[in-house]
Amino acid sequence: MANKETIIKNALEQGQGIFRLAPAWVPRSFCVPGKRLKLHPDDYYAFGANRGGIDERWLASTTKADNGPNTTADEGLSYLVFGGEKVLLKDAIELFGNDILGKAMMYKYGGWPMFSKFFDNQEPLPLHIHHNDTYAAKVGQQGKPEAYYFPPQLNSHGGYFPYTFFGLNPEVSRDDIRKCLLDWTTADNGILYHSKAYKLKLGTGWNVPAGILHAPGSLLTYEPQRASDVFGMYQNIAWDRYLPRNLLVKDVPGEHKDDVEYLLDIIDWDLNLDPDFHAQRFMAPKPVRAVEEMRAEGYQEKHIIYKAKEFSAKELTVFPGCTVNIKDDGPYGLIVTQGSGTFGAHAIESPALIRFGEMTQDELFVCSSAAENGVTITNTSASDNLVMLKHFGPKD
Repeated sequence: MANKETIIKNALEQGQGIFRLAPAWVPRSFCVPGKRLKLHPDDYYAFGANRGGIDERWLASTTKADNGPNTTADEGLSYLVFGGEKVLLKDAIELFGNDILGKAMMYKYGGWPMFSKFFDNQEPLPLHIHHNDTYAAKVGQQGKPEAYYFPPQLNSHGGYFPYTFFGLNPEVSRDDIRKCLLDWTTADNGILYHSKAYKLKLGTGWNVPAGILHAPGSLLTYEPQRASDVFGMYQNIAWDRYLPRNLLVKDVPGEHKDDVEYLLDIIDWDLNLDPDFHAQRFMAPKPVRAVEEMRAEGYQEKHIIYKAKEFSAKELTVFPGCTVNIKDDGPYGLIVTQGSGTFGAHAIESPALIRFGEMTQDELFVCSSAAENGVTITNTSASDNLVMLKHFGPKD
């Protein structure tokens, strides 16, 4: 086997600043797979039934999943793959970060500061929160803002409840939520009575800064987010399933695990009680330039995640038989959701079915220089659109 440096150098040189990533699957013990990830039906419990079903695929990830004591050594981590050999994306960036991310991003962040995922659950999740930087730092982590987009190509069904609860009703008080937390072991704590559900619309998205309570609905969701896996569950019974209290205090310092006031402080009350929550957080897609001009050149590109400062995302569609050259102003991860073609030096395609542990041709990472110089993309189909989602780090 070649050493890491040789594999990475060859991948960068022969891929012209673009390299392949292997699928990174993540199970969740408290989730029920929606089975829209294109994973083979026999493989949803490939980590073992005790670990729960696979309902997430992490994209361009240098962040290890935090799934308790049985978490595998590389769970959630993406691998660069070249010539039948692989290297963790995390290691590749540590060795060649200036080449992959550019000097400015490496200098400011020391690595790739975000990742994205496909979240695929049959049921809604319990109302939970991702800590901001202040509270995450107390357990050695970063805060976790995130955002959602609902790709039509991966939502052949909506699951059991395609509605998401966001925030708290404007009249809710600290006392109301204190009572919910104190009732954890005695009854359904009723915290959803204090929130509002929004019907989810395909092809749109939401921005969810850290500190906002939310209970994601059952659409398959594309989720760009900060490189962190910090969370706390604030709902004790969801869909008749009890959640142990340790999921509420998973990322709380030991001395505060029984401190209800500390748990209330984690909530960003201004953001949660915002009466203009929908106007501030909902994201309809926005074309990156005049639609008529793009269509005349054989493509259409939209901003789909644009209200967060920590990351952003675009959806690019190349029309059948067309070739385009697309420039971006920074490195990005990419996942193909429809069609086939070429992307720079690489063949790409959206697979019909994936076996656990097998390689695909649907995920790439585009280094900063390749993105800025422009990538030539060809849709080789005569009838099918070529569609991909692109996730970017911070622009500052």
